[in-house]
Amino acid sequence: MTKIFLVYSHYDDKSFNSSIKQTFINEAEKYNHKVDLVDLYKEKFDPVFDGSGPDNVVLDHRQRIENCDVIAIIAPIWNFRLPAIAEGWIDKVLAPPWAFTFKKLFGNYGYPVGKLKGKKAVIFCTYGSPQFAIRTFFLNMPTKRLKRGVFNLCGITDITYKRFFSVPFVDQKKRLNFLEIVKKTVQKI
Repeated sequence: MTKIFLVYSHYDDKSFNSSIKQTFINEAEKYNHKVDLVDLYKEKFDPVFDGSGPDNVVLDHRQRIENCDVIAIIAPIWNFRLPAIAEGWIDKVLAPPWAFTFKKLFGNYGYPVGKLKGKKAVIFCTYGSPQFAIRTFFLNMPTKRLKRGVFNLCGITDITYKRFFSVPFVDQKKRLNFLEIVKKTVQKI
């Protein structure tokens, strides 16, 4: 049994992201995986980092991550980043010195040492833009940032990133194909 900590970040229960979430959970349970869901909007997660230490919610999420094998994120990409609530979650929960530290080389130079090694990350993101625009004009910014700037920094190198493009403009058949990709991804966890 694989333990999955699922961070969900969409406000609308009728969104395609919600369909991804439900498909993910249903498929995971079919394979006897345990899903620990955090719905950031429903839980009214406070994304504001004010420089103070971690609150009880952050400490709880960290404990649940320590007990999981996989961290999964389901969210839309808005303005080439996750929604602010998810970005705030990353800033507060996957923060140093808990998720990573820096090993000093000399002066102000060092390199990150991740503390979440051995875990996997699975990311599902929806885009309103077509794939061509994201890859060509925007150089895959969201993908690179989440993989390298978040999970690699935390020591996670086994990362699956699935992107669904032009979601508001595709037909139902294409959306069902997207959900099949979600199922196949869960089957490989």
